[in-house]
Amino acid sequence: MNKLIAIINVVAWSGFWAFGYLALTARDLSTEQITIASFLAGLGFVTGMIAYLKLSHEAPALRHMSKIREEG
Repeated sequence: MNKLIAIINVVAWSGFWAFGYLALTARDLSTEQITIASFLAGLGFVTGMIAYLKLSHEAPALRHMSKIREEG
């Protein structure tokens, strides 16, 4: 499950950066196209943050378990 969340995280952040760059730097786009690019960038940001928080929330438990295994 963590691999799926990690893939979603990478795809979401890629969408955030790609569509955010388009929304900020494109000169020949109409207002509707810039609005859609901004919306998709926002969606990528929100999805990326949720996926990142899910991954980071589970990470301390995994680190704790590895310490328990090392100690015996």
